[in-house]
Amino acid sequence: MVVDGLQDDRVQAFHYDHARYTNRRKLCRFLLRWIGFTLLAKIGEVEGVENIPTEGAAILMINHIAFIDPIVVLQVTPRLITPMAKIEVYDYPVVGIFPRLWGVIPVRREEVDRRAIQQTLEVLRAGEIVLVAPEGTRGPALKQGKEGVAYLASRSGAPIVPVAIDGTQGFPALRFTAAWRGPGAQIHFGKPFRYRAEFRRAGREHLRQMTDEAMYVLAGMLPPHRRGVYADLSRATQETIEFI
Repeated sequence: MVVDGLQDDRVQAFHYDHARYTNRRKLCRFLLRWIGFTLLAKIGEVEGVENIPTEGAAILMINHIAFIDPIVVLQVTPRLITPMAKIEVYDYPVVGIFPRLWGVIPVRREEVDRRAIQQTLEVLRAGEIVLVAPEGTRGPALKQGKEGVAYLASRSGAPIVPVAIDGTQGFPALRFTAAWRGPGAQIHFGKPFRYRAEFRRAGREHLRQMTDEAMYVLAGMLPPHRRGVYADLSRATQETIEFI
């Protein structure tokens, strides 16, 4: 998500109603558990769930390898979460109904999507968890993170929980096929951090550094072949973040 040129007062008003989605999301999780993750995808190792705040706002920041990555995370996270996703997922045949039922926040990529930003901030103000894939697209290794994650975290004050994902390539796949013979999806929730108080209203000149520092935290949780543009961990700094 691009944030350059964003003006908060130009965003259309939006009110997030968690109760509206609760029963829908519980139904979707039930279907995912007993159909999706029984027949189409395998969940293997899950670590660090205790790092997810038991209450209050938070941002889950994931690397994005395969289509099912956000689905796996929302299934294994104890709390109901609100993912952000490219607006095109609403138009997918058959499966496009699930983003609508769940209340996924649609994002128009490569532009300043003020409505998506405002919706996300409203969800965070309501004390909910949002899932963000800062790269904005899928790939086998990390690409440069977009600055939306730093903007959302700094403006809301919400902590970021880095979530390293591996083993999702090849899914969805029917059970008993080759993909199921591997270890399955591996999800590691890292230690949460937030931006220091002096960066809570950071401008464009700091958002790039803030984003890269967050991405290096995520890169450090991934195997070397997944780190991509953040492969050189010696370049990582933590001037804008503090672990909690």
